[in-house]
Amino acid sequence: MTTIKASMINKLQQAFSPQMLEVIDESERHRGHAGYRVGGETHFRVKIVSTAFTGMPRVAVHRAVHNCIQSELDNGIHALAIEASAQTKE
Repeated sequence: MTTIKASMINKLQQAFSPQMLEVIDESERHRGHAGYRVGGETHFRVKIVSTAFTGMPRVAVHRAVHNCIQSELDNGIHALAIEASAQTKE
């Protein structure tokens, strides 16, 4: 069985060919809060750098990421934080 995290990584890599990608399960930090469930995979942070985002406004980048992983958002993810850019910070 594929985890939500693994599915997100696969989809984001295929869609954006990122130079850097981290998908962090932060669920345990939200124990006792809305949306938390035992086993995690409810609260994620995506850190992604991809030239595919060049020239895109921030809201468009976030929409692109959301659209890419919409099925995961619809099936269990309660919260998603996105840190995205077109280039690495020097």
